[in-house]
Amino acid sequence: MKIKFISLASGSSGNCYFLGTDTYGILIDAGIGIRTIKKSLKELGIGLDIIRAVLVTHDHADHIKAVGYLGEKFGIPVYSTPEVHAGINKNYCITEKLSTSVNYLYKEQQLRLEDFAITPFEVPHDGTDNVGYCIEIDGKVFSFLTDLGHITPTAAEYICKANYLILEANYDEEMLKMGPYPQYLKKRIAGPNGHMSNRDTAEFLAENINEGLKYIWLCHLSKDNNHPELACKTVELLLRSKGILVGKDVQLIALKRSTPSDLYEFE
Repeated sequence: MKIKFISLASGSSGNCYFLGTDTYGILIDAGIGIRTIKKSLKELGIGLDIIRAVLVTHDHADHIKAVGYLGEKFGIPVYSTPEVHAGINKNYCITEKLSTSVNYLYKEQQLRLEDFAITPFEVPHDGTDNVGYCIEIDGKVFSFLTDLGHITPTAAEYICKANYLILEANYDEEMLKMGPYPQYLKKRIAGPNGHMSNRDTAEFLAENINEGLKYIWLCHLSKDNNHPELACKTVELLLRSKGILVGKDVQLIALKRSTPSDLYEFE
């Protein structure tokens, strides 16, 4: 079975990821415009008719912008916790409220869709409710942790299970400190329910990387407080200090903020 992964966008202005096969797939978050989603997928030969579900991590606008259209106009089931669903329908960016497409999932309870075994789990962030996803398909484990302020024991468990890891590296500490954001926003970003810095992510990976981990995609990079090269270099240097070589022992990629990544295919 060939497994496909692509990030359609990954940043504070919008997030959306596709994981699937030649015949079906799922979206994780849909925080970019519906036309952009359709266009990006069409260019890959992927129609919305093969999307079996949208899995929502939390109810911030940059993760839910298009879920109303996908759910109510295209009939695609939208899965999230009850609290997230309530938050989605209260959000200013949702003009198409969810009703017929609402499907609930619960943390640590596995959901099966086609060949996907999907486990949502708690992550610390300041949405109404927040989850990461561990998705197993054809013996491969993908873990998605797009927004989190720190790595809890639960988050660590699912990071360490992954063969393919999508993990936040939102900001460089010095860039945030010296940047133009107001102090309250800097405090929120760097807080325990905000976002992960490059160093936070690098230090955890350097101490906890497992031999089964093949790919690391750094996601949700800040436009104003980070650079892709800086995020990768921070992680790469700390991994090297533990004898782990990027490009040989593990692949490391910073996902683009507002444009699609390469398409990754795994047998």
